[in-house]
Amino acid sequence: MLDQKQKVMIKGTRDGLTLQLDDQCSFDTIIKELENKLSDKLISEEEPLIRVSIQVGYRYVNAEQEEVLKEMVREKQNLVVEEIESKVITKEAAREWEQERSMTPVSRTIRSGQVEDVKGDLLLIGDVNPGGTVRATGNIFILGKLFGVAHAGTGGWKGAVIAASYFDPIQLRISDKISRSPDQEEGEGSYMECGYIDKNEESIRIDRIQKVVKWRPELVSFERRMNHG
Repeated sequence: MLDQKQKVMIKGTRDGLTLQLDDQCSFDTIIKELENKLSDKLISEEEPLIRVSIQVGYRYVNAEQEEVLKEMVREKQNLVVEEIESKVITKEAAREWEQERSMTPVSRTIRSGQVEDVKGDLLLIGDVNPGGTVRATGNIFILGKLFGVAHAGTGGWKGAVIAASYFDPIQLRISDKISRSPDQEEGEGSYMECGYIDKNEESIRIDRIQKVVKWRPELVSFERRMNHG
């Protein structure tokens, strides 16, 4: 019995077209059916460029195959490929994903001129002296004194927080937001505080750690690592 299942499904969406490709057949079979489908006029030549999303399911598509798909769509229709979505990732991408969601413990003092830069969350057991810098793509938790510079969410994540046992930083940065320490007398820092981006004001706000945890309960669970990114 011949397999009559369609290998390429074309669906219209608000944003353009979606091409759903069967992930159980060979790539050559996909190409042949896609060529036949695109030979039919889907849109008028007078229409502006239509954005296309190609969904390949549980199929790994290498760079060369991606280019073949993009070129075929460009040649056959007044279309442009915006993205190719796959549910399969490489081992390298998986390791990167895991690293971005892990916590790196560091036990030392960050002295003036030193920089500690990690992927994922940073748990520093020690102080950050004036002139020292800590950076992380995720959150920063300091079991010690923060006198220097701390930059969380370096990859652009605005949900990151910076917390310290003693809080008196020269500068805080979360994603692209910057907050400088106000002029104050020595010893006017505070204990157990946290910096985060206030979504209403689009600026960094400082508050007690207990209050931040109340509205950000995922900080004390693994939920953030699953959702971040």
